[in-house]
Amino acid sequence: MRLSLSLILILLALPALADEVHVAPGAGALQTAIAGAKSGDALLLSAGIYPGPFVIDRPMTIAGEPGAILDGQGLGSVVTLTGDDITLKGLQITHSGRKNQDIDSGVKIVKGADRNIVEDNHFTDNMHGIDVHGCVDCVVRDNVIEGLQLLRMNERGNGIYVWRAPGLIVERNDIRYGRDGIFSNASSDDIYRDNLFRDLRFAVHYMYTTDSEVSGNISIGNHLGYAIMSSDRVKIVNNFSLRDRDHGLMINASNRSDFSENLVRGAAKCTFLYNANKNLFVGNRFEGCGIGIHFTAGSEGNAVTGNGFVGNRNQVKYVGSRHIEWSFEGRGNFWSDHALFDLNGDGIADNPFRPNDLMDSILWSQPAASLLIGSPAVQLIRWSQSSFPATLPGGVVDSHPLMTAPTFDIPANIAAMEALVGDRWLKDLTHDTDTVPSMSD
Repeated sequence: MRLSLSLILILLALPALADEVHVAPGAGALQTAIAGAKSGDALLLSAGIYPGPFVIDRPMTIAGEPGAILDGQGLGSVVTLTGDDITLKGLQITHSGRKNQDIDSGVKIVKGADRNIVEDNHFTDNMHGIDVHGCVDCVVRDNVIEGLQLLRMNERGNGIYVWRAPGLIVERNDIRYGRDGIFSNASSDDIYRDNLFRDLRFAVHYMYTTDSEVSGNISIGNHLGYAIMSSDRVKIVNNFSLRDRDHGLMINASNRSDFSENLVRGAAKCTFLYNANKNLFVGNRFEGCGIGIHFTAGSEGNAVTGNGFVGNRNQVKYVGSRHIEWSFEGRGNFWSDHALFDLNGDGIADNPFRPNDLMDSILWSQPAASLLIGSPAVQLIRWSQSSFPATLPGGVVDSHPLMTAPTFDIPANIAAMEALVGDRWLKDLTHDTDTVPSMSD
């Protein structure tokens, strides 16, 4: 029976069946396979070296057996994705160019190349690991990214560089060395979750990134954990910052965001706020830092409740005359240096707590006054203020302090990584923010 013309046209419009193509290593082998592949084909790479660089312009999967290495030979980006619906999986991707201004990368996804997936790859010896530059709904997951270890940190690239990539998911990546783990610039509606960051400048660095989420990440021994700058309506939830040097959380000119259930310990400042307002801080634990929270430059308008301030040398640093209440609907925060009494057993301490006094304000604004810290006059002033609270200046008051602090379980392998940091920052007497020692030092 003859086929109708309409059925013939339908059959001709269907894509050809996708093929599985096995590729052996060698000069030009992968480029030839890419050029000859149909949309939807899967190229399966045997172990060996495939000299690049490579450009992929149509939907396909490139998957490697253990030992399959894509070598960019120092020429720009190793792999550039210009098409949609491409998957790169199970590859070692190495030796990009060194031009930071060109964002030379192990993998570069250009603007207009959407729904691409980069997963389960190992990146080494690249200026940037992955450059997600303008794609929509891309996924970067389960990769190991080892950045450059140049002496000057600012000459290195980022683990993952993000620019205007709405709908991006970055999850379960292990990122070490280089400059920033994730640098997200001018993006929105992204999710960065369950990643591990070590030996970096910033674990996560936000600039002009809105309506997005940073959750379940672990930052260990970096210069700074999570830097949220000029970014509004973000959720920073359930992250760890363990022995990061300068700040665990740094919030600059960022508003209407949710910082909840994060553990920060062992930094110079657990949290620093500058010109940041209408943010919620709830359920966090700030522990063992030089300062629990330092806020300045008009950052009085934040809600702070249900947090634990545990063993910080200074719980709060604030130089100002305003009275700021840090409790909400009858629930304040836990303070490890507060003499706690709870006669009715409701979990709320019976007396308010002020973390600072007049002498703190004097010492912060006039550092030379620290020479008098142990003098009888200073002790008398502090005794007078504790006995007569009406003499206290403006500052933070918690009218309903909590009896207990939030607690967090740390997996044994993460605790072991934290222990490796040791006293490395105490040995770094120069405090040069442009360089960083390795955990293995």
